[in-house]
Amino acid sequence: MSNSNPSLADHAPPTEAQSVQRHLLEPVQGVAFWASIALPFVQVPLLLSGLREWTTLAAFLALLALNVFTLYVGHTYGRE
Repeated sequence: MSNSNPSLADHAPPTEAQSVQRHLLEPVQGVAFWASIALPFVQVPLLLSGLREWTTLAAFLALLALNVFTLYVGHTYGRE
């Protein structure tokens, strides 16, 4: 059994590397967050036009995959 308190480790000051990482990742997460909100507005017209053509279906599936990716990357944006 260890007597270390994990909550104390959470409040340690960030290292310089962590600070730089946060500074670089925050804009990427912000763009991904807002892209995940905007992408469905591009997908709806594709759905309404029908997915009969191969190019329309491929564009829809690519946008869907991009939307899932942006949701994953941007899901923690603005939590702090």
